[in-house]
Amino acid sequence: MKKVVVIGSGFAGLSAACNLAADGFDVTVLEKNTTPGGRARQYSEQGFVFDMGPSWYWMPDVFEQFFARFGKKAADYYHLVRLDPSYTVHFGPGDRMDVPAGMPELEAMFERYEPGSTANLRKFLAEAEYKYRVGMNEFVQKPSHSILEFADMRIAASLFRLQMFTSMSRHVRQLFKNEKLIKLLEFPVLFLGATPENTPALYSLMNYADMALGTWYPMGGMYKIVEGMVSLATELGVKIELDQEVRHIVAPNGSARSVRTQDGREYPADVVVGAADYHHIDSKLLNPGKRNYSDRYWETRTMAPSSLLFYVGVNKRLHGLHHHNLFFDEDFGRHAREIYDTPKWPEKPLFYVSAPSQTDPSVAPDGCENLFILIPVAPGLQDTPEIREHYYNLVMGRLEKLTGQQIEPSVVYRRSFAHADFVSDYHAFKGNAYGLANTLLQTAFLKPKLRNKHIKNLFYTGQLTVPGPGVPPSIISGQVVAREVKKVSGWKVSG
Repeated sequence: MKKVVVIGSGFAGLSAACNLAADGFDVTVLEKNTTPGGRARQYSEQGFVFDMGPSWYWMPDVFEQFFARFGKKAADYYHLVRLDPSYTVHFGPGDRMDVPAGMPELEAMFERYEPGSTANLRKFLAEAEYKYRVGMNEFVQKPSHSILEFADMRIAASLFRLQMFTSMSRHVRQLFKNEKLIKLLEFPVLFLGATPENTPALYSLMNYADMALGTWYPMGGMYKIVEGMVSLATELGVKIELDQEVRHIVAPNGSARSVRTQDGREYPADVVVGAADYHHIDSKLLNPGKRNYSDRYWETRTMAPSSLLFYVGVNKRLHGLHHHNLFFDEDFGRHAREIYDTPKWPEKPLFYVSAPSQTDPSVAPDGCENLFILIPVAPGLQDTPEIREHYYNLVMGRLEKLTGQQIEPSVVYRRSFAHADFVSDYHAFKGNAYGLANTLLQTAFLKPKLRNKHIKNLFYTGQLTVPGPGVPPSIISGQVVAREVKKVSGWKVSG
């Protein structure tokens, strides 16, 4: 059996490991931290259970397709519930938009904000569905070695219909005039790594995922997905070694032979799959001359945001919050520019609050509330305790004002997580949280390549390569790299 070593146990690493093990490879996953999951780790404190990273469950079809590859269903590992409302947008005190799960209710809401907008909403979502179907079935499944993969006339002809060369901002404003509806439709772009003016309208496919496919939640938390994938990996014979930080990839004569960890252990390998931070693997784990990209290359990349996170336990129940809550009471455009155009700590940031205890009583003690607070910020910023404290007080004050209640006096637990933690825990380049920005010049074959050009059996997967950031794309990234490994290894590709 050919030995594969996977570096990192996030969604991409676990996806690659499962797919390769199912095809007969002997797979070992090496994880730096004490628990698997990468950025999707979970921890408990004082009876509160916090998902540390991803909190949105979108694109349920991707998860089902992943498990179906092994004759399984997501329901074999966790119980999903659909959220209704999907989320709430707060525009000011007493001014909020509850986004319903049902399409008739969604159309009625659009009509209230902009009479006559139903026809344009249907048009917008029909176009978004087309982008989703083509994007998910064609583009994201390609290894993106070169532009020639996209030379198929059917795909080439679809480029204009996919609106690769129209901005999201222009696309939305051609159909809608109400500023609140525009903010609602543009909000997913905030995490893609560019302003709506610089993001291709292709990414309205995320609105289809949001509004048509729905917002879901796995009871027990997002970590249930990790537990499910780990369980599946174990069933398939994958070995997962924790507390094993890879320090060096041994690759004489253009071929990886083993990886060496912090305690001197050496793991032989016929193939190495780097599922940790691409920049870290490429620049820190290889000998000079074996890297895919220079320091200058990485410095000129457009990164998606980092995040300032707060995990907060409150000893009472709160009102005015649903599971997902977006606070758009300040200028969306200004905050976006402070992330992407002139990177700095934002003066009046937008922020997001997840209150999973509104849905799931298991994540907080009885009568208490579990809050996950996120402020999107530029990567590479100075990160100090004083800065974190300033933003905690700023956001908590606005949260109290916008929901009309006191919260801070009832906070019994608090922990912060930002740039320095992303670097120390995940070796994240510039402390980024979401990988590379999905700009036109960093799409598909213009992303960092999933194969090392100097080492024939070293591959990369995850949010810094194809298809991009997010949980579903990371799962797909693992599937794509597994197919490439099998091709190079000369093994029959199945599934």
